[in-house]
Amino acid sequence: MTNPLAGRDLIAIGDLDKEEIVFLLDEAQRFQAQMAQAHRLLLLKGFLLATLFYEPSTRTRLSFETAMHRLGGDVISVANARATSSAAKGESIADAARTVAGYADIIVQRHPAVGSAREAANAVDVPLINAGDGTGEHPTQALLDLYTMRQEQGRLDGLCVALVGDLKHGRTVHSLAQALAHWQVTLLLVSPSALAMPAPLVATLQAAGLQISETDDLRAAVQQADVLYVTRIQRERFTDPAEYERFRGPYRVDRELLAGREKLTVMHPLPRVDEIDPAVDSLPNAAYFRQAANGVWVRMALLTALLGREV
Repeated sequence: MTNPLAGRDLIAIGDLDKEEIVFLLDEAQRFQAQMAQAHRLLLLKGFLLATLFYEPSTRTRLSFETAMHRLGGDVISVANARATSSAAKGESIADAARTVAGYADIIVQRHPAVGSAREAANAVDVPLINAGDGTGEHPTQALLDLYTMRQEQGRLDGLCVALVGDLKHGRTVHSLAQALAHWQVTLLLVSPSALAMPAPLVATLQAAGLQISETDDLRAAVQQADVLYVTRIQRERFTDPAEYERFRGPYRVDRELLAGREKLTVMHPLPRVDEIDPAVDSLPNAAYFRQAANGVWVRMALLTALLGREV
């Protein structure tokens, strides 16, 4: 397939159709194979990536920067833009993006406001990637999640995927659920009712043909699922600390819960707080650190595609 993404932005997972997603997953697999033989490629030599992060990040920012360096490109970065950039003086999202676009060939932005990535993208002529806009979306996480499921399970069609935890605020599950709608997948939405997936999104997913069940029974979901995708209760999304404490840790995954389910892939977008017992880490089907590592290959594929390069 010829690169269909040159010069485009990636703001929401819905910006990509199924063929484009598969193209990126296949490119990522090729990069993973190539990087087993070499530490660095030169496909993006001479290109400059700007990472503009108004919210904290470890995996997303570092994996994008790693991807760019592995491709032979260079990086400029603002890791705490709300405090250390002119945003602290009241600069608008659009003005900041216009300024950074004058320095870089492609921008990756994270911001706490829903819609901020689209606002920035509309202001610039270089490709812009949404690395998370509040409780909105996180499309590149969805891509690496799909890649991990395909690597771990060998397929996407026919999977039963349980999304667990804070489904109301979790931008990772919002994007992933929409991405999975391209395949024949059963979704189990596992959460307390107060943290359920937003009803309009559930309706959209059902209209797209996904089979969806909503439950608060984690144990039952573990017995049905091929993939258990666990998320944390997001303290930063709560204005009332008492409300956060009330919901914190209702669904803890431990080895006892997973007994007899050796083929169940356990995933987590990280960071983990206490929703997965560290004793689970040594299980062969605990895939969350492999999942984090896969972010490099997927983001290598995305950067080369948007910049008009190919493996």
